[in-house]
Amino acid sequence: MGTVAVTGSASGLGAAVSAHLEGQADAVIGVDLHRAEVIADLSDDDGRDAALAGILDIANGVLDGLVVAAGLGPHLTDRAAIVSVNFFGAVALLDGLRDALAAGTDPAAVAIASNSATVDPSVNAALVEACLAGDETHARSQASVLPGNTVYASSKLALARAVRRRAQSWGDVGVRLNAVAPGPVETPLLQASRDDPELGPLVDALPIPLGRTATAGEIADTILFLLSPAAGYVHGSVLFADGGSDALLRPDTP
Repeated sequence: MGTVAVTGSASGLGAAVSAHLEGQADAVIGVDLHRAEVIADLSDDDGRDAALAGILDIANGVLDGLVVAAGLGPHLTDRAAIVSVNFFGAVALLDGLRDALAAGTDPAAVAIASNSATVDPSVNAALVEACLAGDETHARSQASVLPGNTVYASSKLALARAVRRRAQSWGDVGVRLNAVAPGPVETPLLQASRDDPELGPLVDALPIPLGRTATAGEIADTILFLLSPAAGYVHGSVLFADGGSDALLRPDTP
């Protein structure tokens, strides 16, 4: 699978993806705040620039795959940081590495969205639009006065739309770009939400037709499929891997 960069590689989905890539990819370049090949904080421009420079240096300017998995959960009190990492950090890495991917072999990128983007009724349209307009200052200001679950779901909806809006420009340079929208996954992020007195009941209330949460490994397998030649004609899609929750709650929305 060549050289693949993974953000958020030290824990959760990023760690699971990195582990699954071992033995399948020639090289895995992890990006995180610690325990990674590239140490960087994706919450601001300096950290994003450091991440891009580090990845490009290790990869010699050529990537075959990219997974932007770094994200902050709805339990954090710093709501502005959630939108900065989940949307602006993810998009900066996607756009900043597109040319390196275009130089790779069978290149593909996957962003981690969330089914909360469609099942959480509190999604804030103004915050989504501020993200898509690239106005981080305004988005952070809006996020700071909204509930954590609203900021999380809105940032993930904006990211999913950003992926779809790039279908033509990325297709023009021969790079496939898709998103995965997981439901609850057994990661530290989910446990932190469970432990929150306000968010915990919301986590437990979400109906899941399969009757269980996902393992990080299951979502990693889905991501690896989208990176692989087996998904060679899948582009600009948001793949729900949520045990059927989105289908249950929105049965007539294709």
